Amino acid sequence: MAHKGLWEQLDKLDRQKTAKRAKCQYRSSPERYVIALLNTEYAVNLSDKEIFSEQAGSPPEPAEFLEQLCVLTYLINAQDLPLANKLARPETLPGGQFFFRGPHSLPTKKLESAFGQYPERLYEIAEQFDAKRCEFGDASIELYVLPRVPLTIVIWRSDEEFGARASILFDQTAGTHLPLDALGAAVNLTVEALVKAAAGSD
Repeated sequence: MAHKGLWEQLDKLDRQKTAKRAKCQYRSSPERYVIALLNTEYAVNLSDKEIFSEQAGSPPEPAEFLEQLCVLTYLINAQDLPLANKLARPETLPGGQFFFRGPHSLPTKKLESAFGQYPERLYEIAEQFDAKRCEFGDASIELYVLPRVPLTIVIWRSDEEFGARASILFDQTAGTHLPLDALGAAVNLTVEALVKAAAGSD
């Protein structure tokens, strides 16, 4: 079973308090949490130790390894706190200066490749993620990867002088709800989903 230690931690927590902290639902029959990850609902089945998507009109799909990691870690760590509504670069989060580098660098180059020539594509696919349009760069959106973890994606268009640039910004509270490795995994899932959606809109 993947993430056995995380399931064991989650099992020890009060169900109702966990749902309140994580801003999700707890249902008792069968015992499960229902939580949104990138605008897709997942059932976290506590008896079977399985996580499946719950989309109307679609058959349940088992969550992938990184999706499981993000959901379980979030359920364990999330806090019942309001957003700071202050954007933070990854290196300004506690410990981020040392973590988000080398193999843990955020995948901004993938965003630059997918959206750098046509930043407007970001707005074209935003609805798929229930994202809010922002006013940074040449195109920017805010989307929730988990109920208390918004990400802000900013794209600057490439031109004759400069190559494309992309930024990934967090609410200052992000590190409260997810440790940095899980936060990095959540970003990778988000970027992969955005790039895939952009390719599908060609």
